[in-house]
Amino acid sequence: MTNAPAANGNPLHRLTPEQIEELGREFQAIHDEVYADLGAEDAHYIRSMIQFQRRLATVGRVELIASRAPAAWLLGTLTLSAAKILENMEIGHNVLHGQWDWMNDPNIHSSIWDWDTASPAAAWKHSHNFVHHTYTNIVGKDKDVGYEILRVDPKQAWHPMYLLQPFYNVLLAALFEWGVATHDLDFEAIRKGTKPKEQVGEEVREILRKGRRQIVKDYVAWPLVSGVVMTAIELASIAAFGQPAQERRKPLKTRLRRGVKEAGPPRGSRLERELVRRLRGDAAGSVGIRLADTGAVVARLIERRSFREPFRRTLTANLTANFIRNVWSYAIIFCGHFPDQAYTFTEEEVEGETRGGWYVRQLIGAVNIEGGPFFHVMSGNLSYQVEHHLFPDMPSSRYQQIAPRVRKICERYDLPYNTGPFGKQLGSVQRTLLRLAFPGGAPRPKPGPHREPAESEATSEAAVPAFP
Repeated sequence: MTNAPAANGNPLHRLTPEQIEELGREFQAIHDEVYADLGAEDAHYIRSMIQFQRRLATVGRVELIASRAPAAWLLGTLTLSAAKILENMEIGHNVLHGQWDWMNDPNIHSSIWDWDTASPAAAWKHSHNFVHHTYTNIVGKDKDVGYEILRVDPKQAWHPMYLLQPFYNVLLAALFEWGVATHDLDFEAIRKGTKPKEQVGEEVREILRKGRRQIVKDYVAWPLVSGVVMTAIELASIAAFGQPAQERRKPLKTRLRRGVKEAGPPRGSRLERELVRRLRGDAAGSVGIRLADTGAVVARLIERRSFREPFRRTLTANLTANFIRNVWSYAIIFCGHFPDQAYTFTEEEVEGETRGGWYVRQLIGAVNIEGGPFFHVMSGNLSYQVEHHLFPDMPSSRYQQIAPRVRKICERYDLPYNTGPFGKQLGSVQRTLLRLAFPGGAPRPKPGPHREPAESEATSEAAVPAFP
């Protein structure tokens, strides 16, 4: 993510003040037209998306109850990963942006929504909605330019600490939600003493409160649910059949080898046969299970790890799902902000900026990622990062619809429309991070004015994606 000087064709300096204001009016007209058209179809989209995501998460949790089976663990982990990605990207990020506030739905509103991540909603809305989207790519003002720990632009002064950035960049990707959670603390302000200690203390306490809830939910509560439910299933199976459900699914030869018949009470000690009869209700006049009988059941459940294995495997599944969600979020966000095409700006360049100038800065400071409908939804439609930065409060489902109009404006004003394949964007980001870990570094070449392919004139794009 680099910035070419004015002499090298920075679009912000090529346009006349009149062109900048006219361009701003055209972009504002797109925003107003879309908002005037919002209605039942849009509301159905977000409500359906939330419902689909919650059902998907439920399916993943059910699959993980049987996670002692490797296939169930893998399927449950992938299902849960997809649910977490949808919740963070297409739902949480966009609801917190206020994209759906126009519905006046008390359950889907930026003022009350919280998301499945370690970052407190209020802190994220300040650091992202206000700071980042107001001061986009202004070095020294936008804390998202390197997140205070990475050198992503040659204008950032080099420090020996950056020699380690190829390594802690990987760590940041793996723990991205925790990096985002601490982002609003503003470590530079803390170092300079310009942020009140009382405010820092309250923000840290809120991060700890939210982080504790996330840890308890993912690494204690849900593993407990899996362990308890599977234990109950196996206990019911012993009561009904004299052996755990998984034991009954083993081949006949294996069961006979272990002394288990195809039908009837199991072979084993007299105590076990009596226990099965009592659990079935076969023992006339029995009023309960004796302590010794209970001990035999508990011993059997412990031997089979009926609670321990589902607990442990659900815990590892949650760890893996959070890791997948973190890496995916990192990749999408970095690809939208730090590839070669994106421009950055100095504070002097944006002094006295008008609304039209703000639109230009958003346009050339963001980068799109090419892909199909499924990719766009899984990215939270942040693959349309250009449209998102132009209209951060517009429902994300409308970005695909307005993209052709944005491209035509770019062509008319000889402006770039930054876009590229996912692999190319991610590769350029990683190359930049490696190069700028060392002193120096030069701006990367920028794309020329956008030229729309002739065949795209006849291409119409759906107003609202069909998924889900």
